[in-house]
Amino acid sequence: MARPIQQSSTPSRIARRIRRARNEAVFTTGDFLDLDSRSAVDAALSWLTRKGEIRRLARGMYFRPRMNPWLGEVAPSKEAVVTALARRDHMRVRKIDASAANLLGLSEQVPAQVDYLTDGRSRTVKAGPHIIKFRHVAPRTIVPENTTVGMVIAGLRNLGKSKITPEHLRRLQTTIPAKERRHLLDDLTLAPSWMHPHLQALAGEEAP
Repeated sequence: MARPIQQSSTPSRIARRIRRARNEAVFTTGDFLDLDSRSAVDAALSWLTRKGEIRRLARGMYFRPRMNPWLGEVAPSKEAVVTALARRDHMRVRKIDASAANLLGLSEQVPAQVDYLTDGRSRTVKAGPHIIKFRHVAPRTIVPENTTVGMVIAGLRNLGKSKITPEHLRRLQTTIPAKERRHLLDDLTLAPSWMHPHLQALAGEEAP
């Protein structure tokens, strides 16, 4: 039987950090190396896994179990896994452009499989129920999709230079609050030059 742990022990400090995080967060071993040595952290994570406080998702990746009354235990989302991988491997990632266009209402196309672009190496990662494909691209093309400018650039790029219509821009003005649209000018240099007039129109108060 597992012995009780002291409040100042490495397992207890790791457990407290995990409990304070958002429900579906994914953790890697590296997230706890500020608390103790690598061997001590590995041992603590193994102890917490045996105790049932966390689950092992893949090698060096863990999550706190969540229960759904109808589905039972729920695994973390693919996005939560990608966030942990990006943090661990010091890489930037974004969804493929078709995903951004779909989320912004610019396209009804739903990607059959959501792949990610990265300034890291190309690879396929298996983590729990998820198979995630990363494709390497030039670092300058990586604008985080969790920012307004990143989503808009990706969405417009997916449509293509010759296929953007005033209706597309009006839809974006409806979808994105004016306060957020004004920030599109902050990172104008991240977008290709052909996109600048569209972003400037979206950032303004006048309808394009």
